[in-house]
Amino acid sequence: MDFQELIEQRYSVRKYTDEPVSIEDITAVLEAGRVAPTARNSQPQRIWVVTKPEDLAKIDECSPCRFGAPAVLVCGFSKEATFMHADERNGDWCYGFVDGSIVFTHMLLKARDLGLGACWVGLFDGPKIQDALGLPDDITVYSLMPLGHEAPGNVANPRHFERLPLEETVTWL
Repeated sequence: MDFQELIEQRYSVRKYTDEPVSIEDITAVLEAGRVAPTARNSQPQRIWVVTKPEDLAKIDECSPCRFGAPAVLVCGFSKEATFMHADERNGDWCYGFVDGSIVFTHMLLKARDLGLGACWVGLFDGPKIQDALGLPDDITVYSLMPLGHEAPGNVANPRHFERLPLEETVTWL
């Protein structure tokens, strides 16, 4: 599929089979995130691959949104590594969330390109996940990515394909 079709077809998968995701596919998804641009090439993203049943159970205790995926990427950024910009009007601006969003988007698209399902999950208890998985203190967890093979009969949320016309979201100056 070409890029336009890929971005139009990708949606949040919320139902997975229990078939494991291959190490090769997980690595390809991670590689797509690795090459994503970051502010000043700071590369603050830090990602934990969770596949062991006991660790997936820990994820389940911190979020209702694993959806049965056999793998979860816990995505965060290092506060020490992220680029900070001093702005007189807005205070310090942390690029970790921006950089993380770019990295995450690359990985979501690569997952779809590989025929895998994935979802951007923001509903979780970050400090609880950090404690449960023993993540370093300088990490801010910003999202979870359930990753796996889409269950039969899974469909996109009907609202997924509803888009406002450009005239309602873009102003040409």
